[in-house]
Amino acid sequence: MDIPETFDPSAIDEVLRPAFSFITEASFVGETEPHRHGKAQLLYVMSGVLTMRAAGGVWTVPPNCALWIPGGTSHSGRACGHIKIGNLYVDAKLTGDLKDECGILFVQPFLRELIFRLEPRPDSPDMAQDRLHRLVGVLLDELRAAPLEPIHLPMPTDRRLQRLAEAMVAEPGLRFTIDEWGARVGASNRTLSRLFQRETGMSFLRWRQQLHIGVALQRLAAGQLVTVIAGDLGYESVSAFIAMFRRMLGTTPTRYFSDQLPASPHRLEITADWRAEPGEGDRRNEETGRDIAKGSTSNLVPFRREPN
Repeated sequence: MDIPETFDPSAIDEVLRPAFSFITEASFVGETEPHRHGKAQLLYVMSGVLTMRAAGGVWTVPPNCALWIPGGTSHSGRACGHIKIGNLYVDAKLTGDLKDECGILFVQPFLRELIFRLEPRPDSPDMAQDRLHRLVGVLLDELRAAPLEPIHLPMPTDRRLQRLAEAMVAEPGLRFTIDEWGARVGASNRTLSRLFQRETGMSFLRWRQQLHIGVALQRLAAGQLVTVIAGDLGYESVSAFIAMFRRMLGTTPTRYFSDQLPASPHRLEITADWRAEPGEGDRRNEETGRDIAKGSTSNLVPFRREPN
């Protein structure tokens, strides 16, 4: 099966190509139902911020980055506002030596152009098979070399930690200490600390800081001021927030979003199964915050192919 004019996400595994892509654009508040497919997927965010649940974790994907999803991995996504995504699918038989776990990649310009080039065009002749296979070979080389970004929030499986983690994801500004959380979920400080390290690979404080990075990226992408975000996340000063951001991501909030790459001039927009939702001094102090920004309900933009 080749790629149809109106792309059906459920038919991904039926497309007989070693790799292909399509560009989507939408304005909405909502999320996809969890789903999986045999092909590996690279979700490249051109603008906006996408939050994905996959492989037992929450992944915040800011602009110019992409989430690598190995074939067969169940995943669902959530976005708030306007977003453009490049969806790249690769035959699972070709990905044996690529990463077998989800991960955030920074998309270098050459990889970005390969994603665009592998999008079938209705107004262009189909690519010759030998050329397609050469491009796919280069694509696989680029995926192997792509650097990883530390934007991952592992979700615990212990029921006590799950209650804690889900509460903080829903309201990241909760200011409870680990002792107060222990009293709420029925575990001691020592037990929670040990479980956090074992199940997430990081301390409670580092996990909460990672959560705040995801919230901050979402708000920055929505155009909120750094001063507002810092205040909402409970930082004593803007400089304290910037210092935390720099420690985690190696740059300042302003610089992280300053070099936006231009989006593709063409796109294939698809209708997917989205659930619309109605509106929406020390390091310890740096970990606090208030509430994830929410927007109002909106529908998907009409989906169609657009010529150059």
